[in-house]
Amino acid sequence: MTAPGIDLGAYLERIGLAGPVAPTLETLRAIHRLHPQAIPFENLDPLRGAPVHLDPGKLEEKLVRGRRGGYCFEHNLLLREVLLAIGFPVRGLAARVVWNAPPGAVTARSHMLLRVLAEGQELIADVGFGGQVLTGPLRLDAGGEQATPHEPFRLAEDGGAYTLEAQLDGAWRPLYRFDLTEQLPIDYVAINYYLSTSPASHFTQKLLAARTAPGRRYALRNDQLAIHHTGGPTERRTLGSARELRDVLEETFGVAAPDDAALDAALARVATAPARVATAPAQVATAPE
Repeated sequence: MTAPGIDLGAYLERIGLAGPVAPTLETLRAIHRLHPQAIPFENLDPLRGAPVHLDPGKLEEKLVRGRRGGYCFEHNLLLREVLLAIGFPVRGLAARVVWNAPPGAVTARSHMLLRVLAEGQELIADVGFGGQVLTGPLRLDAGGEQATPHEPFRLAEDGGAYTLEAQLDGAWRPLYRFDLTEQLPIDYVAINYYLSTSPASHFTQKLLAARTAPGRRYALRNDQLAIHHTGGPTERRTLGSARELRDVLEETFGVAAPDDAALDAALARVATAPARVATAPAQVATAPE
């Protein structure tokens, strides 16, 4: 199965991966490390009331040529097309986000990830989980801790369902649960529409952005900017104006932010909202900051 029409060269240039690529573990690891450094997580379109398109041409236009970012469906559908073009066998999956959810809570299947085959190994890949995004693929194996360029992760398995956990501040935190039922691109359309348009969705109400760098994670939640140092402290800063928000989006997160009145109004709302406490996000049905 191939992905006709994807400009693989433009994508590889966007993430800074030079040289030939092949369906190998080395290639998959390199793409997975570089993608979240170059293409940020951001929700500017839902926040400003613009549609979120999931067809490959629109994704390439926005995330590759337009130097924008997006949320999970955009990132992982783009990655799916790229991996298929390289020659990897790839299947889409769906997950229930449990990050900061109460124990036993049942959440919607609102997150996308990928199941990838490389050199005889089954792996999961996910470049769209906000501030706690994986920076390397994981073996589809509940055998214990797995290292990534940032924090360790692990998979717990129960009756054919898996829970992804991250080691944060010395404790294992569950992020999302998924099974291996294949999802086709059309299966993400309805939940994408809900998350990008509903007033009950965090993506239409809160400003969110995230990007990785070697040894660091940058996260923006409304007017709160955090720089998490791997294995070290977190720096926090409150942004005081719409201009400062736009500058940070462009300079820290690398987002070519749209120059339009709708985004200006959304950033002004964020900048003038009541003061917030900088805490871990409580997003049950979306990705973390």
